[in-house]
Amino acid sequence: MVNTVLTTDLKSIYEIDEHFWLEETIKLLREKRFNELDLENLIEELESLARRDKSKVASLTEQIIRHLLLLQYWTTESEDNFNHWKTEIIGFRSQIKRDLTTNLTNYLRENLDSIYQDALRFVQQKTKYSVTFPDTCPYTLEHILDHNYYDR
Repeated sequence: MVNTVLTTDLKSIYEIDEHFWLEETIKLLREKRFNELDLENLIEELESLARRDKSKVASLTEQIIRHLLLLQYWTTESEDNFNHWKTEIIGFRSQIKRDLTTNLTNYLRENLDSIYQDALRFVQQKTKYSVTFPDTCPYTLEHILDHNYYDR
């Protein structure tokens, strides 16, 4: 009876104060009181966290690809924008380095073609389709993440 009340209360708390719900959930997990968990909302939060992490690293990867493409292929603008594009790449690589895990690396590897297509659409529009970019990604994931790659 007590466990049902706690779980019900946790579900109510989730609707009112997510942060407090999270603290209470962590406490229950640490104390190994698994039968008192609000599993429905815990699963929802974990799924949301996974989506958010994947979205973040995919977005940073797309940004790196965009700037690599601009550096390498948009030669008419390269002289004026080189330093800006290069510093953007450095910043995005630094950010992604902090978040990358083995699972997220695998996610990027599996979705690199799709991420590249999104980056390609962006740079095509930015250059008003005046530049011919490769149809497929000319970079490996290792190139994209390597701080020394395309360091000219």
